[in-house]
Amino acid sequence: MVSKIQERLVNQLKAKGIGKKGSYAISTAALQKSGNLKKGTNKATKKGIKRGNMSPAERAKTRNA
Repeated sequence: MVSKIQERLVNQLKAKGIGKKGSYAISTAALQKSGNLKKGTNKATKKGIKRGNMSPAERAKTRNA
């Protein structure tokens, strides 16, 4: 099962013209590195669940803080 935050990132990458497999690979690596997904899995961490439930505006505010 794909987390909300990964689903959003995959859709953004696809919109930029990256294929489905590439989008999942890039998003998995990036979200694991940032601590939003558990290492070696597609399972969201507490941080990933929290950020996945935020709106884009809310995420932007936390990035700027």
